[in-house]
Amino acid sequence: MDNIERLVKKYEQQRKDLKKAGNYAELSRLPRNSNPNRLRRLCKMTGRSRGVYRKFGISRIMIRELADKGFIPGLKKSSW
Repeated sequence: MDNIERLVKKYEQQRKDLKKAGNYAELSRLPRNSNPNRLRRLCKMTGRSRGVYRKFGISRIMIRELADKGFIPGLKKSSW
């Protein structure tokens, strides 16, 4: 769990309470990285942030490499 995930979890309830009360001034004083919108989906193998498939949790590049080697059951490289 990285720093941003920890902050999001730590301030989750406080953030909900402030939003419910409509206290946006106090909400803006919370750490920026405690906002869940700042979370990114990262490749579990390489840490790459772009082209990450939700189903596998890895990037498109790693999916291709693993599929070529036959490590992902039921998935094979398409060619035409």
